[in-house]
Amino acid sequence: MRRGYAISVIVSTVVAIAGLAGVLLAHWAPVLGLDLRGGISVVYKPEILGHPHEKVSPSDVAETINIINNRVNALGVAQPNIGSQGGDIVVQLPGVKDQKKALQIVGATAQLMFRPVLCLAPAYTPPAKSSSVPTGTPSCASGTTAAGGVSTNLASYPTTPKSQDIPQRQVLIQGTSGSGAGNLRYLLGPAPLTGSAIHSAQAALQSDGSWGVNFTLTSAGSPKWDTLAGQQFHKQVAIDLDGQVVSAPQIQPNQKTFTSFNGSGSITGNFTQTTASTLALELSYGALPVQLTPQTTQTVSATLGSSSLRAGLAAGILGLLLVMLYMIFYYRALGLVVVVGLGLTAAALWAIISILGHAEGLTLDLSGVTGLIVSIGITVDSYIVFFERLKDEVRAGRTIRSSVDKGFSRAFRTILAADLVSFIAALLLWIVSIGAVRGFAFFLGLSTILDVVSSWTFTRPLVILMGRNRTVTEARWIGVGRGLVATEAGS
Repeated sequence: MRRGYAISVIVSTVVAIAGLAGVLLAHWAPVLGLDLRGGISVVYKPEILGHPHEKVSPSDVAETINIINNRVNALGVAQPNIGSQGGDIVVQLPGVKDQKKALQIVGATAQLMFRPVLCLAPAYTPPAKSSSVPTGTPSCASGTTAAGGVSTNLASYPTTPKSQDIPQRQVLIQGTSGSGAGNLRYLLGPAPLTGSAIHSAQAALQSDGSWGVNFTLTSAGSPKWDTLAGQQFHKQVAIDLDGQVVSAPQIQPNQKTFTSFNGSGSITGNFTQTTASTLALELSYGALPVQLTPQTTQTVSATLGSSSLRAGLAAGILGLLLVMLYMIFYYRALGLVVVVGLGLTAAALWAIISILGHAEGLTLDLSGVTGLIVSIGITVDSYIVFFERLKDEVRAGRTIRSSVDKGFSRAFRTILAADLVSFIAALLLWIVSIGAVRGFAFFLGLSTILDVVSSWTFTRPLVILMGRNRTVTEARWIGVGRGLVATEAGS
């Protein structure tokens, strides 16, 4: 039996130290969160495109959060906090280097539509004060063609606002520098095909050495694309992205007869690798079902986070040292068990948090540090419950040897009940909360589980071994008997 206790102590010690050594050798450390590492936090108000006063449905909010999560994960942001709060969407991105690019990708609606090009139009020229603004649906002048004809009568027609760029309408919108139209605009027909028809997209070098975006279509989108392309054979199809024409390729200009695209195609234009990658990322993870309007944007300084971390750690270490000194003074040799046990728990926590940070993107923020500091009290309480139970046993006339055997089984029920209450509270906080509170709940719950494991595999067998060793129990100043404040009777 003694051998079994010794093995339990050795194994639990080796596991904790080996775990810590492993992550240190791998140069892993806990991944710091937004408030410790620095980053950006944005609150967005979701609105229905073209109908800003309509209420956004919970399903649209949930879909938007899911798409933003996918986009942010593709950017390589470790453990972002993204959720809804009072109808708004809160996005927290720790450790982001290019914050402007990240926000552009997060908030881009990526409203993609494939539209037939009816004709080109000059840049907008406001009519003279004596003239009225033209009304009605604009149309191409007689004699112009979609393959490069410019209809001058459209100059006085204003460009369609982005909020009115919807699939069912004919629009007059600006081309980007990569669309090939310069300062000209495009008159486009209704869009029979939207970005939802795209299955996947990726940036790639084209045959002419330029960058573009290759995409594949869904099974439902492929025949619709072939229908549109067939109708526009030798004519242009505009790629309308967020109210601008990014490209307007001519459909199979070098072929005499139309052939199916077989579910794939490419978007070409004046792309760089960066712009092509950004477009591919937006298309790959879908168009947002709503338009996001930034409400507040907060940049968190990494320096401020480091100061907060140092202050929190200083408070935690000071409190821990005072607790350790008191435990040694009050419980003598048993106090040393507390010191070693807390050290092994800290080593195991460091290893687990580091591994989860690199494998699952877990981040340690200030609320998590607070949870870990609070958990020290819970762990020390477990030791106190056990030791006080031993004192009761000794006061009842039992020897230290018999007390350590029976005392733990009775104390463990109390330890388990207390830890269970803490774990349930942490679990409920994790389920019903968002953001920083979830970090507090997670690390509190993790520490509580480790406390139960440590109590059974380390504290119990080590105290039993000490209680069976007369040298340890009867030592003059540090003995277990001195800590239990009792004299042995026949030990």
